[in-house]
Amino acid sequence: MSADLLIRNGWVIDPSQKLNGLYDIVISDGRILDVERADEGQATEPIGARETIDAAGCFVTPGLIDLHAHVMPESTQLGVRADSVGIEQGVTTLVDAGSAGAWTFDAFLKEAVEPSVTRVLAFLNISGDGLCKGGAELSDMSRLAVKDAVTLISEQPSIRGIKARMSASVVKANGLAPLVVAKQAAREAGVPLMVHIGNAPPALSDVLGLLDKGDVVTHAFHGKKGGILDEQGQLIPEAESALARGVLFDVGHGEASFSFRTMQQAKALGIAPYSISTDVHVRNLNGPVHSLTHTMSKFLALGYTLYDIVAACTAAPAKVLGLEREIGTLAPGAHADVTILKKEQVPAALTDSEQETIFAKETVFAQQVISSGKVLTCT
Repeated sequence: MSADLLIRNGWVIDPSQKLNGLYDIVISDGRILDVERADEGQATEPIGARETIDAAGCFVTPGLIDLHAHVMPESTQLGVRADSVGIEQGVTTLVDAGSAGAWTFDAFLKEAVEPSVTRVLAFLNISGDGLCKGGAELSDMSRLAVKDAVTLISEQPSIRGIKARMSASVVKANGLAPLVVAKQAAREAGVPLMVHIGNAPPALSDVLGLLDKGDVVTHAFHGKKGGILDEQGQLIPEAESALARGVLFDVGHGEASFSFRTMQQAKALGIAPYSISTDVHVRNLNGPVHSLTHTMSKFLALGYTLYDIVAACTAAPAKVLGLEREIGTLAPGAHADVTILKKEQVPAALTDSEQETIFAKETVFAQQVISSGKVLTCT
């Protein structure tokens, strides 16, 4: 067998294939060629492998996917440079969640997609302006662009869904009306809807009632009043019903949208996040979010296994995007996107969006990343 790249001696975690052990990863022409079981120190290099990475002492995972980020740095006040929170931090795929709408998507391509090594996808804001004219984008119903959004989605494979932000400061007096319109567009386009939840109105119970299987609730584990848990720490009936229907709860950490206390209460009820994302932008890049691996470390400290955390950052978001055969997996034929992680046994103080701190005995960080077969070093 000949290959371009061999990654050997690493502990492979690939929940898409239920792999959790020592394997060699063989890469050729930018795709995964093979995954071979290996005994430590006894793996055989394929004939003609042009490059070999010795990943001894590391965890080798499918390329990490951040399902919620903001990477439109020129036209919005929130955006960061995609590669700075993508490839440079071990994340091979970023999904910008609503920075651009149908009327500003050309600018998004120029600012986020075209200059980036990181694969950049999008959930299109149902507002035609996206966030390019500020943060109350759903306060004017005349600016919602259903027909343009549906048409653009049919033309642009990088758009994987529609985004609507259901907070009082965003919708103003419009209540649920923008969500009804966004859901109509998502159904017509045949894509999932991602819904931001925050301060009511509208009430979360009403928002959840409009969502279908495969739709995503981001910021699901915030610490604000009126969330998925009632005052006794129990799941509200509408959230229980939504989960039963197949609505997916995403973390979307952000500067004000992730609470250790809420997550611990949910964990005690047997509720885990379907996907772990950052909502990274300029106001939280230097804390409390920092990066996807920093967010992953918080879940290690909360008692989640690395296997389950990796699943929530690879296979799960890939399925939301409808790309589970292409990314988020090390299955033969998939894009050769690989993240090499190390676990550091150094105590660390980790902070949530409520300024609560927990102390971790270990953290994970990205040491190296492979993007479509190209080997890159993380910063």
